[in-house]
Amino acid sequence: MSYKYKEVAELAEQLAAEFEQLEDKAVVLKDKRLGSLMAGIKDQPADQRAAYGQEVNRLKEDLHTKVAEWKAAKSYVAKPDIDVTAPFHLNQEPIQLPNTHLGSMNPLMTAQAEILDVFYRMGFTAVESRQLDNAYYMFDSLNFPEGHPARDEYDTFILEQTDSEGEPLLAPAHTSVMQNRVLMQYRDNLDNDEPIAVVIPGRTFRNEDVDARHEHTFYQIEGVYVSRDANVANLIASLKAFMTDYYGKEVDIKTQPFYFPFTEPSFEMAISCPFCDKQGCKVCGEGWIELLGCGMIHPNVLKEAGIDPNEYTGFAWGIGFMRMAMIKYDIEDVRHFQSGKLEFLRQFA
Repeated sequence: MSYKYKEVAELAEQLAAEFEQLEDKAVVLKDKRLGSLMAGIKDQPADQRAAYGQEVNRLKEDLHTKVAEWKAAKSYVAKPDIDVTAPFHLNQEPIQLPNTHLGSMNPLMTAQAEILDVFYRMGFTAVESRQLDNAYYMFDSLNFPEGHPARDEYDTFILEQTDSEGEPLLAPAHTSVMQNRVLMQYRDNLDNDEPIAVVIPGRTFRNEDVDARHEHTFYQIEGVYVSRDANVANLIASLKAFMTDYYGKEVDIKTQPFYFPFTEPSFEMAISCPFCDKQGCKVCGEGWIELLGCGMIHPNVLKEAGIDPNEYTGFAWGIGFMRMAMIKYDIEDVRHFQSGKLEFLRQFA
């Protein structure tokens, strides 16, 4: 710390050198030389008195800080290592909770909160997805009849445990497992001339080969919207508005036909790169970033939820927001999110 006034700077240097030699470092706060400087404030020229006094007080505050740090270090008692996986009685002392000031939100949870905030402001309600489900909600309710070849595309984890019908439970491969549930839960909205507008965040699982862009455990946000006159233009406009708000910059949207059993027509959607304005960069490569699948909800899916597809239409989408967070925070490897590496997480404190 530098000081403008010579006598203050000289004393600061002297006290810093002497501080390390003191056994009781708190006595530095009672040093007579510091008291003389404080008393000499009134003797300074009127036009310098305030600045001089501020500098002397800053020296005093710096010394108080150093003494407080010394006291904290002195009072610290190293504790023996413990096995955090063992019951308390097997450790010599109860486990002490870490200092909460050292923690931070995982960037994935920050991204989820930011995304949900945008959709809240667009009029959507949020419902959390499940982490264990059955074949009915994973496939049958979504227009995947038994034996449908598209079931194989999802590389689903099948558990040994079974449901009440004796069928094996599944680790959901997409948040679409919630579509039938939210359509049934909120279908009374339609009778009141209100839309069904729900977003569904959740953790999903697939048997993926793990690399910098693929994880076996990942996060999605599903969107479901149903009304009397929902159409593709509404779908594209809604997603464009969301992307523009989330990235804080106007983005362009492009779609191409795709196939999902639960939507018809179905699309893959890409946005113009928010970092290079479609010029091509390390994030996008060629100016566009493919982010999600979407489409108009298939009539069979509406029927399964007790909604008349001749009277109502809807659209849905699924966003893998791990990739959105990678883009926004310039994260090069998806495996960092769930690695537990403190050097990675501390960047977001």
